[in-house]
Amino acid sequence: MLETVDLDKRLKKSRYKKLLPDLQLYLHRLQGACREANVGTIVVFEGWEACGKGAAIGRLTRRLEPRAYHLHSVRAPRTHELPMPWLARFWVATPSWGKMGIFDRSWYRRVLIERVEGATGAPECERSYGAIRSFERMLTDDRYEIVKLFMHISADEQERRLKQREEDAALDWMVTPRHWERHAQYVEYATATELMLEHTEAEWAPWTIVESTDRHWARVKVLEAVAAAMRAGLERRGFETPERPERDDA
Repeated sequence: MLETVDLDKRLKKSRYKKLLPDLQLYLHRLQGACREANVGTIVVFEGWEACGKGAAIGRLTRRLEPRAYHLHSVRAPRTHELPMPWLARFWVATPSWGKMGIFDRSWYRRVLIERVEGATGAPECERSYGAIRSFERMLTDDRYEIVKLFMHISADEQERRLKQREEDAALDWMVTPRHWERHAQYVEYATATELMLEHTEAEWAPWTIVESTDRHWARVKVLEAVAAAMRAGLERRGFETPERPERDDA
């Protein structure tokens, strides 16, 4: 699936500057409508190292009401979480109805990073796919919309970005030996990603692959995907959706 993605998609900067403010305002209006309708939104960000997740999240949240969303940066389970069911820490992070939960990495860590690093074996991954599908189905059956985004770049682009950060004194802290180790395992991660996409794609929680070579294209596609899910969630439950702002010169 990943090899068929067109990573050369671009959006002109002038077009981006026209689209972004209107999209951010529209998301703010949708957020208010979802809050009134008690429709929750869960946004999952997955992707390669240096793919631009942080910047995309920044553009997504720029105009949102900060009291109505929570950002979770997911790392390895903490010591006290290890004896618990592995999805427990994500259940407790589920946002209240009407609010938004944004996950920078997520429960998919188990079938991506942990799989490639050997912490989760293939049989356990197979069971985890089923647990993930059930988890997401229960949420979508109970007033939630799930937006799953995989931000995709090539191995060459990832290498270029890591080197660029290393050479910038203001950004070199963002690159560690672990980033380069994962870059060296690009093929292994691509295989794990293909399996993840195949086994967890669902009508109620589909994946959106975001072509992320061009940051302008990627950010607009992320915001469009989130807005579309929120709008669909309102419409499915019989609520009116706010009007989307449009500039005359857009």
